[in-house]
Amino acid sequence: MTTDLAAELMRRLLMEAMLLAAPVLLVAMSVSFLLSLAQTLTSLQDQTLSTVPRLALSAVVIVLGVPWFFRHLVSYTTALLTDLHRYLG
Repeated sequence: MTTDLAAELMRRLLMEAMLLAAPVLLVAMSVSFLLSLAQTLTSLQDQTLSTVPRLALSAVVIVLGVPWFFRHLVSYTTALLTDLHRYLG
């Protein structure tokens, strides 16, 4: 395996990781922003008020997104294993 192939493999791996993490991170970020805005406007500074909804909505996104996550992982793994001869040679 050449360094170019190793770099290509790592680039594809990191792109898949970012693509799979993006929905959960976007939901957590937007919920955090909205809750911080609400806490600032109402002068409530309770840590539990911002942590529990963020964790709950992130869990909901993960549970609802499991079929999509698995489809993506299966297609990535299939593509990787079909091109395995390219990386081994």
